[in-house]
Order: sequence, then C-alpha cells, then structure tokens
Amino acid sequence: MNPLLLRPVAAADLPDLMRMAAASHDGISSLPNDEAKLRMRIEASLQSFASPDDASGEETYLFVLEDAGRIVGCSGIAASAGFFDRFYSYRNEFVVHASAALEVTQRMHTLHLCHDLTGTTLLTSFFLDPAYERGPAAQLLSRARLLFIHANAARFSGRIAAESPGITDAAGQSPFWDAVGRRFFGMDYPEAEAVIGGRSRACIADLMPPSPIYVALLPEAAQWALGQLHPVGELPFSILQDEGFDADTYVDIFDGGPTVEAPLASLRSVRHARELQVRPGAGTGPRRWHLLVRPSRASFGAVLAEVGETLGVDDAAALGARVGERLLATPLNPGGAA
Repeated sequence: MNPLLLRPVAAADLPDLMRMAAASHDGISSLPNDEAKLRMRIEASLQSFASPDDASGEETYLFVLEDAGRIVGCSGIAASAGFFDRFYSYRNEFVVHASAALEVTQRMHTLHLCHDLTGTTLLTSFFLDPAYERGPAAQLLSRARLLFIHANAARFSGRIAAESPGITDAAGQSPFWDAVGRRFFGMDYPEAEAVIGGRSRACIADLMPPSPIYVALLPEAAQWALGQLHPVGELPFSILQDEGFDADTYVDIFDGGPTVEAPLASLRSVRHARELQVRPGAGTGPRRWHLLVRPSRASFGAVLAEVGETLGVDDAAALGARVGERLLATPLNPGGAA
C-alpha cells in the first residue's frame, strides 16, 4: 500500500486546498472555492487543535491526506452542528389516512422540517483525488476521523451525522430544490447555496413552511431525487453505510440528499478499535491491515499499517510514535464481525 498519511491541515496547505475546492462539487459548502474562506477554515482548524481541554463546541477540524508529500484529499469534522444556527433537516415520516365509509386506507410519505440533529458532531469536507478512489485511501480519509472523535470524546457529541450531496443536473440545478425551496426563496439552487452560505441555516425556518410536505404532491422528478446521491457522494456514503450509519431518517433541505446519523459507539471502526502500546523491536502475531491512529490532538496522525497482536516501533514509524506511546488500531476489513 502507498505510504499515505492523514494529518491536521497546516497553513502551507492552502494552495492544495484551493486546488481541491476548485475541483469539488458545488454542494460541498464546507470546502468553499474561495481563498479567503479557505484561509479562515484553516485558521479555525489550527485554533481547534490547539484549544484547551474545555472546548466550547464551536470547533472545526480539517485533515489532509498526504502521499509522499503530495496532498491528495481532505476531510473534516464540525464538533457541534448548528452551534451558531440551528441545524435543519427534513425528517421522513409516514402518516396514515383512513376512511371507514370508503374502506380506504392510505399510508402517505411526508417530510417534516426539524432540527433534530442540532448539536450532533458533523463529518464534513470529504474530497479525494479521483486517481485514489479505487484504493484504500478513502477508508483512511473517512474512518480515521471516527477514531479521532472516539479518542477525544469530551470534545464531541455521542451522535454523529453527515450530509451527502443530492442529485443535480449538468447546470447545477436540483429538482428537489426547484419543487420546494425555490418556491419560497425565489432563487435557483446554485444561487441559494452561494447566498445562504451553507446548508441547514436557521434562515431556512424563516421562509420554509413549518407544515409537513406530502411527497405525493411533489413533481415526479423531485420525488425521484429525494434521498438520491450525486455520483460524487457515492464513495464516502458507502463507507459510512458500512460503518453502520442510518440513511433512512433524514434528508437535506436543499437538494434532498440523504443525511446519515448514528451513535458513535455503534460504528464499526469504534467497536473494533483496540489500544496498543508501542514496544521496542518488531510486533508479534498474525498481521492484518489496520487503520493505525496516533490519537492525541498535539500529534495526531493516521496511516494504514499491517498490525499483529502487539505493536512494534517499526510498525508505528510513519506516525513518529515512540516506545511506550499508546495508539489506536482498527481493522481495515473486520470481516464478518458484527
């Protein structure tokens, strides 16, 4: 496997982030194609990693994936979704309408505007160079964040969520937005993304109707788009599904893409994680590929490594770990373990 390293973003990474933001999908609003905003994003992450232990919840963390000195991806964490504004989603619900006189019962799909996910920890900013999508890089880029959250649990919620971009056409228009949001905001989807400055903002509640939306009354294109993924979201979404995230309850209020959520403790990477102390010499026991994480904020890093029952100093060399340090390891492929 390639010597891939996931590490906290540094100020010098700005040009690489600009390159990735220019290549990313418009719906990834936490990686804006704007130099000033990206610089602020880096500065916020640096402050979050350096902040004292009594974290406020407004922290955001940004990681970059490095291959032999070249930045090939990024991913992030927002400690508390909706820290400054409530975090809005549509919740899928089903209501039953029945008429005894007509002997008719109908189960109707509805969307309820809610802020259930306010306060959850949000996974953000996933981008990976297309040349790396077929290898294990995406696993490292996505899953190592969960072990960082697990190791620094006091800074995060016990409930984790992530938004995925929904269906848009070649012009960047969203059939779901056209059927719902556009009627109340009077602007098309790309303009709404730019003006509102991100998804799930509190101003949504000022203009969107609080009453449920009956899905059957929406145009067919909007119904079809509901809960569907844009192709750029398929890889990170599949990793989150494998982790055990629920994708059936919430959808994004802008484009109808799925919003996943789960308790941190139920996720596969966390359930299978074990703590290993770095020992002198070589590790012992049968080796399997693992995510290996140096969990402290001051020296965080994550790599892919073959790990046995014990961990030798050579196994942890890519992380700069020393003898006596305790690292987290979780299998890259847990197999049939539940």
